[in-house]
Amino acid sequence: MNGIKGRLLRVALLLGVAGMLGGCGTLSTLGKLEDGAGAEAGKMWDRWVDSGGDIAVATTWERKVKPGVTLDQVEQALASVATEHNIRPVGELPLSKELEARSGKPQKLLKVYSYCNPQTARKMVDFSPHMAAYLPCRISVVEQADGLWMYTLNMDMMIRMGRKLPPDLKSDALKVREAIWQMMEKGSRGEF
Repeated sequence: MNGIKGRLLRVALLLGVAGMLGGCGTLSTLGKLEDGAGAEAGKMWDRWVDSGGDIAVATTWERKVKPGVTLDQVEQALASVATEHNIRPVGELPLSKELEARSGKPQKLLKVYSYCNPQTARKMVDFSPHMAAYLPCRISVVEQADGLWMYTLNMDMMIRMGRKLPPDLKSDALKVREAIWQMMEKGSRGEF
């Protein structure tokens, strides 16, 4: 349902929902959203539809790791970008190693890396305590049949789809977004 047909369906649904909910605060809420929230929602909608309804696909970014790039090179790239952007590594979960230890059998790679800028995290949680559920920023490396892949939360969704952020918080959040984006890009190419 890509293309014009998908967009028309989306517009029809949005108009229908807006018409039904107009009296219960929906329209006033729309005025409080970040500029571009609708466009970002449209991108998520398209990814959701294209994936057959997989909400995780709709809310994440992914990068295929370039063939020949090793996990060590990915990790060095992540560390390099994190240092450059003052993002702190706050933990690693070597899940495949844990599964190997439990089962005694080799496992495909699954490792989660956590990063945080504590000042930005505090500001974001002060703005919306529910944002704590998204902390810290995570990048996962997953071995699949066609090689390694990297996944992380779609930071554009987090910044551009909600209530307008105060200017200083938006600036800080965009810096974290840029750091995570660069970590995904450089990590997938093993650049450090």
